[in-house]
Amino acid sequence: MDRDFWIRLRSSVIVLASAVLFFWLGGIPLFAALAVISLIGLFELYQAASVWKTPLAAAGMMAGALFLEAVYLEWDAWLMFVLILGFILILGTFVFTFPRYQFSQTAAAFFGVLYVPVLLSYLYRIRCMPDGFTLIWPVFIASWGSDTMAYCAGRLFGRHKMTPLLSPKKTWEGAAGGVLGSALLGLVYALICAPHLGFLRAPLVFVPILCAAGSIGSQIGDLAASAIKRSMGVKDYGNLIPGHGGILDRFDSVTVTAPMVYYLLLVVQ
Repeated sequence: MDRDFWIRLRSSVIVLASAVLFFWLGGIPLFAALAVISLIGLFELYQAASVWKTPLAAAGMMAGALFLEAVYLEWDAWLMFVLILGFILILGTFVFTFPRYQFSQTAAAFFGVLYVPVLLSYLYRIRCMPDGFTLIWPVFIASWGSDTMAYCAGRLFGRHKMTPLLSPKKTWEGAAGGVLGSALLGLVYALICAPHLGFLRAPLVFVPILCAAGSIGSQIGDLAASAIKRSMGVKDYGNLIPGHGGILDRFDSVTVTAPMVYYLLLVVQ
């Protein structure tokens, strides 16, 4: 095994151990960690989109921080208003600096707020649910576990390319393996943690469903992140996590999976 493999493995272990620690602590430590991760991810996206060091980026950062604060204060009824307020802030920046910045840069500034802090905030919201520490892990089974299972299935059975121009190595067989593998991992997880999943009426049924549905979202999120990077002409969002890239390179699939799992939990509770 080459040196790059061990670097990736070491980074993965550190990221996973940190995730376990902060999700176990919950509360202020978890919120603070997710806020930092969100703002770093937003910085990476803005840098890749050539928006960083502009008033649009400052407005986007303020909008993202404002939304996260509203989530922490549990202003659920006002979250849409806060998001609209952030949009107005970015739009006003575009208007009062016109014609310095292009519409595409303005769109990227608001997209970043939706893509990073808004979507990642659902990790905190799941943790705040009853049995939240146990319920949070299907998100990562459906994202990181799905990625591993899809890779193995693709190597063994892959024949039909899924998106040959975007990700030539991904196949439909691998995607199916990711979904089925996530469901199987979810079943094993439910068997082990059933006593701590009282939030769900039938965890042995619903956890595999959560993981399978989350896997579909995860794979779309992963491909979407690749499409965004390709369109902006970058290989990685950053180099903060050795062997993986930036925050968004590691959490690209989680951004889509977290809200999916959150709303499915509300449906099946």
